[in-house]
Amino acid sequence: MTSAGTAGARTDQTAAITAAVWSALGTVRDPELDRPLTDLGFVASSTVDPGGEAVVELCLPTYFCAPNFAFLMVADSYDAVSVVPGVTRAVVKLKDHFAADVINKGVAARAGFVGSFGDEAADELDGLRADFLRKAVLAGTDRVCRSVVSGGVARERLADLTLADAPPTPDRERLRERRRELGLPGGDADPLVLDPGTGEAVTADELHRHLGLARLTRVSQDANSGVCRGMLRARYPEATDNPDTEETP
Repeated sequence: MTSAGTAGARTDQTAAITAAVWSALGTVRDPELDRPLTDLGFVASSTVDPGGEAVVELCLPTYFCAPNFAFLMVADSYDAVSVVPGVTRAVVKLKDHFAADVINKGVAARAGFVGSFGDEAADELDGLRADFLRKAVLAGTDRVCRSVVSGGVARERLADLTLADAPPTPDRERLRERRRELGLPGGDADPLVLDPGTGEAVTADELHRHLGLARLTRVSQDANSGVCRGMLRARYPEATDNPDTEETP
C-alpha cells in the first residue's frame, strides 16, 4: 500500500472510531432525565486523534448542576468511551461547572465519588442511581400503559396484563431495559405493572394509586427535561442549531 493509501486507511479508521465513540456516548444517560447525553445536547465536543486518544467535553445546563449527577455522567461517559475498540486512551472533561476540576481529576484517577469529594460526600452513588432507575421505571410504566389504554384496553385491566400484551414500541423496550437494570422481571410473561421497589405485581386494588404516581413521575421527568434543554440553549446559544438538542419523541 502506498503512503497515501496508508494515510487514507488511517483516516477512515479514525473516522470509524469517532463514530463509535459518539454511539457509545449515546448509551450514557442523564440519571434524572433518563435521556441520552447526546440527545440532550450535553456533549459539547468529541474527537479522536490518529493515535486513538478520545477527548470528550461535556456541558450542563447550569454552573451549579448537582455535583453527584454531574459525576455520574462524567464517570459513565469515561466508562463507555474507554471500551470502544480502537480507543487507546479516554479523556472526559466537564466544562463550565463549579466542581469540574474535582470531578475531572477524580474520574481520571478512578477515585470514585467519595475519593474525589472526601468529607463532602456521604457515600458512593449506587443508591442514587437505583433511585433514579426506579423513577425511570415508573415514568416508563405510564408511557406504556397510556399506549395500551389508547389502543382500547380498559384501564382497570392493566393489572392483568403482561409486557407482551403492550404494543412492541421503543417505550416498551426502554421500560424492559430499565427494569432489568434494577434486577426486576422484564420478560414477556412478566407483569406489565409492577412495584419498582419490590418487583411485585401491582394488584387491581393498588392500580389506581400506582398509575397516578407513575403519571406524576413521567410528567415531572418530561418537565425537567424541557427546562434543562431550554437552560442549555440559553447558556450555549451557539448550540441551538444542533439537531441532537431536540426533544426525543
